[in-house]
Amino acid sequence: MTNVIDAEHLSKDYVVNLKGSGLKGMVRSLFHSEKKIVHAVQDLSFTIEQGDFVGFIGPNGAGKSTSIKMLSGILQPTSGKVTVCGLDPAKKRIQNAMNVGAVFGQKTQLWWDLPVRETFEVLRRMYCIPDDVYQKNVKEFMDYLGIEAFADQAVRQLSLGQRMRAEIAASLLHDPKVLFLDEPTIGLDVNVKVSLREFIKKNQQRKRRNGSFDHP
Repeated sequence: MTNVIDAEHLSKDYVVNLKGSGLKGMVRSLFHSEKKIVHAVQDLSFTIEQGDFVGFIGPNGAGKSTSIKMLSGILQPTSGKVTVCGLDPAKKRIQNAMNVGAVFGQKTQLWWDLPVRETFEVLRRMYCIPDDVYQKNVKEFMDYLGIEAFADQAVRQLSLGQRMRAEIAASLLHDPKVLFLDEPTIGLDVNVKVSLREFIKKNQQRKRRNGSFDHP
């Protein structure tokens, strides 16, 4: 098996300005601010092989989202190194974006005022998805996730459950080799959570049948 993700001694630090208490403290911090280093991720090493399901489990503030953002190229590590499909995500952001899909439960990749169907069309052009692949994926995703029922509604009019179904479909339109999910079921009821998890499993089986894991 080939490693799709290699992370070696990955760390991410933030410098935070400390504010003094009270009015005097706030004024003083304008001229003499104290700084504190926050270690969001420390010395993280792991490998992920093609076809693996891997979950990050930990309390709030443990560095899960920060780690995913480094893997997706949004953040540059403070130290250590990571490769995704053989690329440095932060240095090859465009190439990396073609290889990965990402869903962040607190943020949207959909266009707020566009209908879902038109949003998918925008993504098709952004990722240069061949028409036959696009039509096949859209049909499968709409059928399984029940998106057709609200495909012509503006994203801002969707319920949270509907939006998350559209988010996951959008992240998979270009057949990414890696899918990052950061709290994709937050706020959803049990039935929708089960439906989304089953869809992700089904999509992995589909990729295996199509031989998508042969060349990570």
